[in-house]
Amino acid sequence: MTKQISRTIPKIGAVDLARGCRLFSEDIPLDNPLTLQIFRSTRAHARILSLDVEKARKVDGVIGILTAKDIPGKNLFGLINKDQPLLAHEKVRFTGEAIAVVAAVDRESGRRALEAMDIFYEDLPAVFDPEESLKEGSPLLHPKGNLLFKRILRKGNAAKALSGCDVVIKKTYDTPCLEHSYLEPDAGAGFVDRDGTLVIYASTQNPHYDLKEVSEILGLEEERIRIIQAATGGGFGSKLDLTVQGYIGLALYHLRRPVRLVFSREEAFLATPKRHPLKMEMETGATKDGKIQTLRARILCDTGAYASYGVAVATRAAVHATGPYELENIEVESLCVYTNNPIAGAMRGFGVPQIAFAHESQMDLLARELKLDPLEIRRINALRARSKTGTGHELTASVGMIKTLEAIEPHYRNAKSQWKTETIPEPFRRGIGIGSMWYGIGNTGVQNPSSARVEMDPQGKITLFSGAADIGQGSSTVLAQITAEVLGVEPSEMSLVIGDTKWTTNAGATSASRQTYISGNAVKDAASRLADVLVTEAVDVLKTPKSLLVLEDGFVVDSRHSDRRVPLSKLAKRAHDRGRPLTWQGYFDPVTSPLDVETSQGVPYATYAFASHLALVTVDTSTGEVRVNKIVAAHDVGKAIHPQNVEGQIQGGVGMGLGFALMEEFIPGKTASMADYHIPTSLDMPEIIPLIVEDQEPTGPFGAKGVGEPALIPTAPAILNAVADALGKRIFRLPANPERVRGAVRRKGTDKGG
Repeated sequence: MTKQISRTIPKIGAVDLARGCRLFSEDIPLDNPLTLQIFRSTRAHARILSLDVEKARKVDGVIGILTAKDIPGKNLFGLINKDQPLLAHEKVRFTGEAIAVVAAVDRESGRRALEAMDIFYEDLPAVFDPEESLKEGSPLLHPKGNLLFKRILRKGNAAKALSGCDVVIKKTYDTPCLEHSYLEPDAGAGFVDRDGTLVIYASTQNPHYDLKEVSEILGLEEERIRIIQAATGGGFGSKLDLTVQGYIGLALYHLRRPVRLVFSREEAFLATPKRHPLKMEMETGATKDGKIQTLRARILCDTGAYASYGVAVATRAAVHATGPYELENIEVESLCVYTNNPIAGAMRGFGVPQIAFAHESQMDLLARELKLDPLEIRRINALRARSKTGTGHELTASVGMIKTLEAIEPHYRNAKSQWKTETIPEPFRRGIGIGSMWYGIGNTGVQNPSSARVEMDPQGKITLFSGAADIGQGSSTVLAQITAEVLGVEPSEMSLVIGDTKWTTNAGATSASRQTYISGNAVKDAASRLADVLVTEAVDVLKTPKSLLVLEDGFVVDSRHSDRRVPLSKLAKRAHDRGRPLTWQGYFDPVTSPLDVETSQGVPYATYAFASHLALVTVDTSTGEVRVNKIVAAHDVGKAIHPQNVEGQIQGGVGMGLGFALMEEFIPGKTASMADYHIPTSLDMPEIIPLIVEDQEPTGPFGAKGVGEPALIPTAPAILNAVADALGKRIFRLPANPERVRGAVRRKGTDKGG
């Protein structure tokens, strides 16, 4: 039999997508649906004195207008902290905040209704700088203050260790607010089923979270609501937050008619979560042999008007501040602060892309001061088996950091000896840079389970039920391969039911690179239970001990005599007739422990991904343009279930990392659409060489971990280190756009470590 693991098979759903058969929320056929539109704040911070919607109600084609007083349950939602109203009622805290929902027969009627609304504000002082937000007397955004969260990570004695270091690097790094720029703006649709169930289709990364939130907003039992993940045109974290679902549910609750809500691109830019801007003050000390002794850091996260994923970002940034290196003395303070900027939420990496830019810049500055090779200083300090992380977690297996350095090393040495030494005309200069990373798989230090169900009917037909939202990353394909491997069948012979709260159990969010590892284990658990039933039946049929039986090619086979076999369909019928269960639930929750409140010591993740990227760049010193020529990307994924999918994730991650490094910057109040926001095109993409490293994770499904977010993280650090190598000048604020590169070129002297 052809094994399913480490095998590239056709991606499930790809043909339907290519043919236009998959239905996105805007395409779902409904019977004469109403169009929903949102009335939004034009103020960053203001008290709502009055809202008059009566003229708007009289506009031809308007069926209903809903405000906060029409919410039957709790007018609050939030992934970790419930601090955001579905519809603002007393005050607004950012430009674009939702205040009312218009339901009309068409968009034009809805637009006229929005224009007919009368709202009066009392403007309040606003704060847009997180440093200012922390100061005494700053405008108060929430009753408990502007500091949402503080995380302290402490190990050893960082201050004392600094005095024994031969070199100390102290620098400050800044990263901007970013837009996710997914192809499909947020969208959803819904109707009321015959039994009164509110059915909501949504472009989402977590249908079971949506169910819980909509249930609380409407004050309805979860059984009366059904969330179905529609085909989703990308998310990258933003579609973890509740976006359209609550408004659709509210309209269904009151109007009992089919509805649709589709954000314009400008609306997505205005009102959906962004990547957290981070300010990172880093002080790193090392001895002359290159061994890092200490790190002190202060991280400031601007979470915008509401919490969203701010706590998770601040925590993960602190935990990962050391980079994939072993340090004995650490002092990190990570603050997450409210401002009147747009909400900052999850975006691929949860703060690690930002902190990796800082810690990898520090590594190169240390190497420069100590006259060490950048690759060697990383090898000297790299985490390995039996290393302890900054949280005191002793790593026992699947620590592939050094293997990723070894994978890129031949490319690095060749580039230094040949590519870098080639003569090129002025004003061009070439640079080579390395960036490494580590990334904890799953949520940080909390229970993080997934469940799944595998079912076989009496004719032997297999169906996998999983709540894991596939947003294009290929999780459905990987979960099908794992199921097929356990049951000895081809994935194409199975049926899948994905992301439908009526039929699937909670698999947790498609985030934190968790679905392959956590949902993969849940699926493997369910399939293994079903396999045991089938093998037990085969013992009686084949008169063979259980230990000698294997599942392959749709049969249970005697491993000693391959001609002695019985089809799964016959075993399924036999088990069914004898009352043996053919439906099995699987479950997996990785072993972690909460982080200590005062020191953040603990086991935040069960396993970690590791990676190293090599960047080759050419800089035009006259214009400041940076051309990325090549990225060599080595990733320890544990085990590549679907190798082509892993390579695709790496390539996509490199593209996002290039944008983060060189061009993307969302400026609140100025960036309104794609016309104002630059992302890489095909013409910007370098040659990409993905290198799959497999340091297998013993607790993973067939050794797998994850690669979704790790694929992005090392790219920007590698590119910025390459730019510094080319110029002899370093850029400390992203993106390294032509203006900042030209500024670095004009700056006198070279960058010193102190």
